[in-house]
Amino acid sequence: MELANVVWGGLLVTGAVFEVWALTNRTSGDTLSERVRAWLRTHTRPGRALFAVAWTGFAAWFLLHILS
Repeated sequence: MELANVVWGGLLVTGAVFEVWALTNRTSGDTLSERVRAWLRTHTRPGRALFAVAWTGFAAWFLLHILS
């Protein structure tokens, strides 16, 4: 098994486990979506714009990256 597969797989599994734990513990502010909202300040107009541009740019890049 390649090291890259182990590392990326471990990161994905760890993230998924933490997200499930965050969803079930009823503590406010510890899910991934809540953290992204806080980091990008999506409650503000510039924050929403930043998120929209970043998400759209990443999605377009990732689509082209994977398909090419």
